[in-house]
Amino acid sequence: MSLLEIHEPGETPLPHAGEASLAVGIDLGTTNSVVAIAREGVPAALHDEAGKALVPSVVAYPDAGGVVVGDEARLVMVREPRNAIASIKRLMGRGAADLHAVAGVLPYEVEPGSGQTDMVKLRIGGKPRSPVEISAEILKALRTRAEAALDKPVERAVITVPAYFDDAARTATRDAARVAGLEVLRLVNEPTAAALAYGLDKGSEGLYAVYDLGGGTFDFSLLRLEKGVFQVLATGGDASLGGDDFDRAIAERMLDERKRDGIADEVDEPAVKIALALARQIKEQLSDHGQASGRLELVGKPSFHAISRPDFEAMIAAHVARTVDIAGNVLADAGVPASDVQGVVLVGGSTRVPLVRAHVADMIGKPALTDIDPDEVVALGAALQAEALTGGGDTLLLDVTPLSLGLETMGGIVEKVVPRNTPIPVQLAQEFTTYQDGQTALAIHVVQGEREMVGDCRSLARFELSGIPPMTAGAARIRISFAVDADGLLTVSAEERTTGVAQRIEVKPSYGLSHEDMADMLYDSLDNAETDMTQRLIAEARVEARRNLLALDAALAKDGTLLAAEERATIDEARARLEAAIAGDDRDEINAAAEALEALSKPFAERRMDRGIRDALSGLSVGELESRVGE
Repeated sequence: MSLLEIHEPGETPLPHAGEASLAVGIDLGTTNSVVAIAREGVPAALHDEAGKALVPSVVAYPDAGGVVVGDEARLVMVREPRNAIASIKRLMGRGAADLHAVAGVLPYEVEPGSGQTDMVKLRIGGKPRSPVEISAEILKALRTRAEAALDKPVERAVITVPAYFDDAARTATRDAARVAGLEVLRLVNEPTAAALAYGLDKGSEGLYAVYDLGGGTFDFSLLRLEKGVFQVLATGGDASLGGDDFDRAIAERMLDERKRDGIADEVDEPAVKIALALARQIKEQLSDHGQASGRLELVGKPSFHAISRPDFEAMIAAHVARTVDIAGNVLADAGVPASDVQGVVLVGGSTRVPLVRAHVADMIGKPALTDIDPDEVVALGAALQAEALTGGGDTLLLDVTPLSLGLETMGGIVEKVVPRNTPIPVQLAQEFTTYQDGQTALAIHVVQGEREMVGDCRSLARFELSGIPPMTAGAARIRISFAVDADGLLTVSAEERTTGVAQRIEVKPSYGLSHEDMADMLYDSLDNAETDMTQRLIAEARVEARRNLLALDAALAKDGTLLAAEERATIDEARARLEAAIAGDDRDEINAAAEALEALSKPFAERRMDRGIRDALSGLSVGELESRVGE
């Protein structure tokens, strides 16, 4: 089965037009990045002259001038810590207001004056630089490596992103690629890319899980592999959990030991960067040895530190346990017992930690799959997808939406249009209507999340459908469509069906979003499911009651003369009781008051109907009446 390229009218390329430009797969990682190429279904990572596939995701702007990436940038980080930056991926799509989320996690010097909703800028090498600009330098280095290895220009790529990257982070990744001179064919979720590499390599079918623990993010995904189709059944993760947290635990241990030994350090940004660099080396040694040591020198004062594997495992136990909890929630979400999972693919350098592998094996009941280098597997899957998208592959990926997408309705209730874990690309629609008589516009509020009330979900976009002809409440038919493309980007459109009046919006990312909030949405929904449903039922009762009050008020304004004074007083009293009930939080009381008002108003409604019939028949002859009956 081959993927077909479909182009807009008039935009179909000439035969063989794209053959001169190769498409590569890129894993733009938090700690390390990799570029790969696939030929005839066989992927391979591209190496430098020294035979190394990994490019450290470190960018430096040394005092000597220019910009360096990778191993050379790491050396600059030790010599000139203020001129280098690592783990920039954690800030992709973030605003200045989000930096509290990474406070104490990574050392960043924020450029003063960044707006709270603007993309954050960091002061590196004496200049403000955005995460997009910094990431573009990494992509340029990968592109240069690919062109040197292939001896051909490289202008197209499939780039991987964490499954829990939101619209802002995905758009920032595309922007970085554009700056680097790369056309992004597709953004593919990292776990999906890893499964693609393993599935083709093994020719496997069935249920597989992907445990992806990188430098800065964790993802756990459950996939079904069948006849070349990879479908993500469920996914979960934490966009601020990874090997960087392991490094930080070791660094904090070393700094505490220096303080205990009476070494007075000024723990500033350069000091933390140096400590983290040594911590990373110790962590890597502990994957193969029972003990590791290193020399930490800050402000001319050296100290020696030795850490055993049991000590290290005690430091990171809570982080590893969190990954297992997330994985368990994903399996429960999909309704799949751990015993049904045929294998677990390990992705990311942090999965080399023995404690991680032991916990994964215990969770699934079988050893994890480690045949493919966990540092390279994501890039290999991306390369296979790049080949498929350029006409050379035979594999189809079906990713899913990580969180539900929906609309705000009356009462602040969320109506989910695209449920979480819906395969993408997808287009789904629902019909809505107006709330009040004569309403000529509809405010549309697009939200993302699993909670029942708008205030507990993330706001994505707002727009207005205007030009609706005045009608009775509920008469208008407004079709609202959600379209999610293969990259996970959303377009929302609204159309009034009787007139054809339409409006659409491409959801623009807000750089002021915390990734932690996105990951926590799912867990909050599970923890608050009962409370949320109670609030939703109360809100629905209020909305229905207010709708009835509006209809009653309109009827009274038009035909109030049909009521005797005593009847009007009785209805007004019942109306007041309903208003009081609406102001409270007792759903049963609201419903009881609404039913009481409806019962008291029923004779009034019958009189209005009788008057309407009399008015309609007034002045008609017997023959005309017989004619109408005949119709």
